[in-house]
Amino acid sequence: MQNPSNLQMLDNPAWHALNGPQLHLANVSGGGARYLPEVVPFAAVARPDESSAKELNGLLVPGDTFFLIGELPPLQSGWQIKHQLPCLQMISERPLEAPDPSIPLLELSPEAAAELYALVQLVQPGYFMPETWRMGRYTGIRENGQLVAVAGERMRLDGLTELSAICTHPGFTGRGYAGQLIAGLVNRQRAEGSTPFLHVASHNERAIRLYEKLGFKTRREITFHLLSC
Repeated sequence: MQNPSNLQMLDNPAWHALNGPQLHLANVSGGGARYLPEVVPFAAVARPDESSAKELNGLLVPGDTFFLIGELPPLQSGWQIKHQLPCLQMISERPLEAPDPSIPLLELSPEAAAELYALVQLVQPGYFMPETWRMGRYTGIRENGQLVAVAGERMRLDGLTELSAICTHPGFTGRGYAGQLIAGLVNRQRAEGSTPFLHVASHNERAIRLYEKLGFKTRREITFHLLSC
C-alpha cells in the first residue's frame, strides 16, 4: 500500500517530479523549477511564497507560457493568469483485469513520436509537446497501421507515476481502447511498486466515470493555472 506521506507529494506534483526522478528533464534554481520547454510547459515552486516565485522567475524568459499546479505563489511582475482548469486528482486503488489479448497494445518507440504528438494534439491540445514522450513510456493501438489510441506516463515521483495522454481518435471511440491501455499501464506500474495517479478536468464527467469504473478514487481537486510572463 502507498505510504500516506508519499501521497502528500501530490499536493505539489511537478515540484517533486522535477526534484526527483525527472531531474534530468529539469531546470532548477533554489525554490523554482521548470521542465525543459520542449518537453512540457510545467513549472513549479517549492512553496507558494515570494522567494520561490522569484527563483522561478529567473528561469523564465519574456513571452513564456507555463502551467503551475496547485496553490499559486504571489504573481511576479509581468505574470498574467491566462486560464485556470480545475481538475480531479485520482489515485488507482486496485489492480485491473488484464487487457484483452486480442487487442495488441504496442510499445511506442521514439520513431513514433510525431504520430503520438499529432494524435494527442488532435484530441487534447495544449499540454503535449513534441518531446513530452521523453517523460515516460507510451503504449498505443493501431488499426490498419494507423495509430488510433494512446496512453502514457507523464510526471514521475518517488513511488508515484502519472497516467496521461489517454486519448482515442474521434473516429475510433466506443471500442474500449482507453480502458485496455489504462489496464496495461496500471498493472505494469503496480508490478514495479509505483502507484498510478492521473488528473482529469472536473467537468469531464464521461472520463471521470470511466476512471471510477477502473478503480480510481478522487484524492482532491487541484487546479492547473496557465500563466504568461
